[in-house]
Amino acid sequence: MSKQSASAVVELPMADAVCCTPLSEAALSAEQAKDLAPAFKALGDPVRLQLLSQIASAPSGEVCVCDLTPAYNLTGPTISHHLKVLREAGLIDCERRGTWVYYWAIPGRMAALAHVLT
Repeated sequence: MSKQSASAVVELPMADAVCCTPLSEAALSAEQAKDLAPAFKALGDPVRLQLLSQIASAPSGEVCVCDLTPAYNLTGPTISHHLKVLREAGLIDCERRGTWVYYWAIPGRMAALAHVLT
């Protein structure tokens, strides 16, 4: 079975590393704030925060969209939109396998967000 990407790859400068000094130690630069803001904005929605939590805490490290959708009283397209926002913010990534898409969290991006808040 071939592995095809479900979406275009989003290149983010801090996807794999901690980027910034904690806010309590130094002010963010304009560039750092511009990089971090979309991820924090994505997490400002309760559904997206729950989705990220489900994905990040999955025992296997990834979750099929077929397992995410039933947990919400939302349509499939709405769930897809929320997943797209999380993906574009660099918090998750995905891969299409047959008819299903599997999602996993990007630990480096989440670590960078946590680090800047410490």
